[in-house]
Amino acid sequence: MSAALRPGDLALVTGGSGFLGSAVVRALVARGVRVRALVRAASPRGNFAGVDCETVVGDLTDSGSLTAAMRDVRYLFHVAADYRLWARDPSAIVRVNVEGTRNLMREALAAKVERIVYTSSVATLKVAGATGPVDETSPLDSADAIGAYKRSKTLAERVVEEMIARKDLPAIIVNPSTPIGPRDIRPTPTGRILLEAAHGRIPAFVDTGLNFAHVDDIAEGHLLAFEKGRIGERYILGGENLSLQELLTSIAILTGRRAPWIKLPRGPLFPLAFAAEAVARFTGKEPMLTLDGLRMSRYRMFFTSAKAEREFGYRSRPYQEGVADALTWFREAGYLR
Repeated sequence: MSAALRPGDLALVTGGSGFLGSAVVRALVARGVRVRALVRAASPRGNFAGVDCETVVGDLTDSGSLTAAMRDVRYLFHVAADYRLWARDPSAIVRVNVEGTRNLMREALAAKVERIVYTSSVATLKVAGATGPVDETSPLDSADAIGAYKRSKTLAERVVEEMIARKDLPAIIVNPSTPIGPRDIRPTPTGRILLEAAHGRIPAFVDTGLNFAHVDDIAEGHLLAFEKGRIGERYILGGENLSLQELLTSIAILTGRRAPWIKLPRGPLFPLAFAAEAVARFTGKEPMLTLDGLRMSRYRMFFTSAKAEREFGYRSRPYQEGVADALTWFREAGYLR
């Protein structure tokens, strides 16, 4: 059953100050929807500049704050997640992404929220053994997930699916691929790669591949899924499949640098990743090279958005526009010299 986003309706967006969350907030505001953004006390507010929305402080692990945030809410977009490929305490990632999602969905049921879009990830899909782009019919078993982030997102997706089946949770699941574009304020692990490459600090690459989409297209895909998606279904919101070398070459062209041409074998990089993580345990700063990142790089994480394109007209622009918009924003925000 389809639904309409009507001007004046109140929607809660979790993670509204973040990279993807702020894009969803902006897309909703552009439609005339009243938006309440749930943010953590320590979250930067820069992405709300010039945006007419309400902000409330809360935490996915604090049910009381969620009850207050849910008051009078008609629709929910659960975009918030702990998106880190390394943490001193990996259980923190699982706690936020799994238990936080469970808490929020319980509160949404109690508040009788009419329709929900849950932001999962292509990390919940199985790429090992794939001979072509992966679609929604290849769920990943959490036991096979590499790292706390992938495991947590897989478990969280199962939580939502179970609540849809057993408690009539009115949720649609979307699985974004790798977003790129403006307002990557933290930045995300992908944003860090763009920045390091733009500064000329990635002279080589490993043979891997990813699916990249402009963050604003993924945000618009959330709204399309809300309006035309089917309850209980999941939809990949992606863009173009390309190798890491192709991405780095695009960044080099836009920044006037020499494109990296040295392809590195993974084996010798594992001791370096181990050392980088050891240093990170002391500094608390997420390392650029991680053991889980290397393990994931063995697979080309290629996906297809054909289902979303067919069912509700999802489209994505060329990935180069996302790269260009990201670099422009980083430069204007002072991240990039």
